[in-house]
Amino acid sequence: MTAKTTLTVDQALQEAATHHQAERWAEAEWFYRAILQARPDHADANHLLGLIAYRTGRLEFAAVLIRKAISASPGMAAFHSNLGTVLHEHGKPSEAVLSYRRALVIAPDYPEALGNLGNALKDLGRQNEAVTCYGRALVLNSNFAEALSNLGNPLCDQGRLDDAAACCRRALVLKPAFSQAHYNLGNVLRGQGRADQAIASYQRALILKVDYAEAFANLGIALRDEGRESEAAIRCQQAVVLKADYPEAYCNLGIFWTEMGRLAKARRALECAVTLAPRRASAYRNLAQSKRFTAGDRFLAAMEELARDMAALDMGDQAELHFALGKAYEDLGRREQSFQHFLAGNACKRRLIAYDEAATLGVGERTRAVFTPALMAGKSGLGEPSEVPVFIFGMPRSGTSLVEQILASHRQVFGAGERPEFGRLAVGLGRAGGAGFPEAVDSLSAAALRRLGGDYLAAVRPLAPAAARITDKMPANFRFAGLIHLALPKARLIHCRRDPVDTCLSCFSKLFEGDLPWAYDLGEMGRYYRAYERLMAHWRTVLPPGVMLEVDYEELVADLEGQARRLVAHCGLDWDESCLAFHQTDRTVRTASATQVRRPIYNTSVGRWRPLTEQLWPLLNALGLP
Repeated sequence: MTAKTTLTVDQALQEAATHHQAERWAEAEWFYRAILQARPDHADANHLLGLIAYRTGRLEFAAVLIRKAISASPGMAAFHSNLGTVLHEHGKPSEAVLSYRRALVIAPDYPEALGNLGNALKDLGRQNEAVTCYGRALVLNSNFAEALSNLGNPLCDQGRLDDAAACCRRALVLKPAFSQAHYNLGNVLRGQGRADQAIASYQRALILKVDYAEAFANLGIALRDEGRESEAAIRCQQAVVLKADYPEAYCNLGIFWTEMGRLAKARRALECAVTLAPRRASAYRNLAQSKRFTAGDRFLAAMEELARDMAALDMGDQAELHFALGKAYEDLGRREQSFQHFLAGNACKRRLIAYDEAATLGVGERTRAVFTPALMAGKSGLGEPSEVPVFIFGMPRSGTSLVEQILASHRQVFGAGERPEFGRLAVGLGRAGGAGFPEAVDSLSAAALRRLGGDYLAAVRPLAPAAARITDKMPANFRFAGLIHLALPKARLIHCRRDPVDTCLSCFSKLFEGDLPWAYDLGEMGRYYRAYERLMAHWRTVLPPGVMLEVDYEELVADLEGQARRLVAHCGLDWDESCLAFHQTDRTVRTASATQVRRPIYNTSVGRWRPLTEQLWPLLNALGLP
């Protein structure tokens, strides 16, 4: 012992434990260090000092100390389990798995080690194994709130959102003040599209744990989902203040700033993200979308270095990195190299997707069969008569963002972006147990159609109560054009068209945020495009004249003013010169075109596919082109 005390080792250990339990870390650490000065191989002192180092953010020191404890007493399962926790926190989940497994060899019925092993396996993408571990932990301790809450995470990743929510809620019954369970429930609710409820869960987590950086970051994402972008950015900034080495929060900030048009701030945030996590491929991809690469770019060099270890990345990260490299080489004019990375990235993404092509294309055929001229005439004029909604749709990458940006520059128009509401209402037609979309449309009464239109209007009207028009540019709403007209007979419809090969190649160069399972294989994409064309041809025959305006991207970039005047007139508005300066309009754009719409009109994307004719033969064949 030191000269400052005459306590025995056991007495010093007892004093340290008292301070430790009271979370007086400095006092406890002094006693542990005193013990180790007298007994450097004291297993408990090394272990407990290691836990203090972990709690105070000194992860490497914590690992060194706990390894000393294990050397002195290798048969202690808790030592191995806690080393796993330190390694996991230090970003080494594979090493953490080994430590947890060593703990379980010693103590097979150790629920905490099983729960922590599940956490590490989940972060490694091994969701099924994680679920098994949490299940075993709960067999041993059915009231293990932490395991219940964490079980929600892999269930959420597997798409089992209702089961995940049930686990989190059961954890909160057992432990109402459990901040992490509120946080996990927020993640599940956000996955279910219940952003408002997710916000409330994150806020409850923050009441219980005011320095919860992860809750601030995900609260930001949920606020963004609700269209509250400025608040979202503030919350993510709070996250990085609390946790300066938090790459995910910087990445989210970069995405928010990109969508808000603050491109310089976005690049700085994303550069911080990749500097903090040089192996996080998603940060590189988001950075690539926010900038234009030039020769000698240090971030391109970093991506190329990471690509040399591509096999060590999981499939999702491989896809992210390939898309980032594809964009960088495209900026540099290295088209062949760029396309090869897009080809590889799409192949990786496709392996992660379950896509029922027959079912997807079959919906289009069934829609054409349901929406006959007789049905459209028989239900004409029955819906909600508001003139406020303007629906802009077409294939992704066909010019929908540009059209909305032009209209949103008008003083009487609010651009709402891609709204999911109408699609959800349409899909929800069959929830009462009857037929779903499209078959349910045949039996909709006048009251049901008016209610459908009213429910949509109730969802979007609060976004801009004073606007004469509110645009909704969800591209996939082309599937519901007939139903939109029946539910909202005075709504304006705008169909955006573009050269089919340019459209598909542009889709092929993007890793989409939403659910577009057809977009990652050239043949599947071509067949989907053909089905889209057949459905649009049908809408032309059954929609009344004047309801749907069709705008060709190529004509729009060749004659901005002429086409912009057509768009404004179709919306029933007087001309506004601001529509020609659309790139100066300060608004959030949450699509893959967020950077393009900040630029004046350009035509460099027209005919982009022609130098790649030979490589695109699966697409050309599926499109029926020579």
